[in-house]
Amino acid sequence: MAALRWLTPRRRSATARIVLAGEASAEAARKSAQSAQEAAPDTGTEPEFPVHGDERAAAFFDLDNTVMQGAAIFHFGRGLYKRKFFETRDLARFAWQQAWFRLAGFEDPEHMQDARDSALSIVKGHRVSELRSIGEEIYDEYMAERIWPGTRALAQAHLDAGQKVWLVTAAPVEIAQVIARRLGLTGALGTVAESVGGVYTGKLVGEPLHGPAKAEAVRALAAAEGLDLSRCAAYSDSHNDIPMLSLVGHPYAINPDSKLRKHARELEWRLRDYRTGRKAAKVGIPAAAGVGAVAGGTAAAIALHRRRR
Repeated sequence: MAALRWLTPRRRSATARIVLAGEASAEAARKSAQSAQEAAPDTGTEPEFPVHGDERAAAFFDLDNTVMQGAAIFHFGRGLYKRKFFETRDLARFAWQQAWFRLAGFEDPEHMQDARDSALSIVKGHRVSELRSIGEEIYDEYMAERIWPGTRALAQAHLDAGQKVWLVTAAPVEIAQVIARRLGLTGALGTVAESVGGVYTGKLVGEPLHGPAKAEAVRALAAAEGLDLSRCAAYSDSHNDIPMLSLVGHPYAINPDSKLRKHARELEWRLRDYRTGRKAAKVGIPAAAGVGAVAGGTAAAIALHRRRR
């Protein structure tokens, strides 16, 4: 404004008004942009996420009913039965467990443990390489069409941002690795079955990767990879994974069970539900597929029960 002293009063007044108008316009623009940014959450708009180029961030995805409809171990059991790994009564057992999983919409520890014990006894004496090869075939037969497109898109967004994406599941690590590779993900954390000389012994190494164990696995991987968990994301459908979700700065409830939904709402976590129809929202599967799958599993269980009586 000092330069205005050399102008005539009339020109000085006109120039001052121009400067004042410019400053006022700039201030108005700044306030408008700030107001728009502050109002963004009210319109449902979220900040850009994942953050591109953030190498200290990664994403961790639960598998069963988060990335894939149903439980991977049950689909794996179906594939093994098809290849004569076990008898019809064992298939009925797998069918009943799958029906329970779908009806309840969450993981029951007793049922999941029973399924793992069944799988371990079935694969005992088989070579690890054999199961990996069969896992590739089973993925094509039973799993590929059960991947949730919405969750797959979330994982791809992290990959496109240059971040690593890991599956974290209680399923056998060999199966988890097959699924991760087929989806183009970085890798997988899963339950490790003991093997000696490349042959399964029928025992586990440690405990199943479930609940708090998942959180510990994620914490250990983050330390090894140099990740900042406050910048990482985790995705799950189950309240059993609250310990894992609580570790990260960006927790997501995907197709959540009732307990996780309640917890997520209380903490204002993001929710995504890719199930369709009222029935599907209750049992955690597409409505069209639910009736046949549940009926088939229940019928198999009833038949098995009658044979045993």
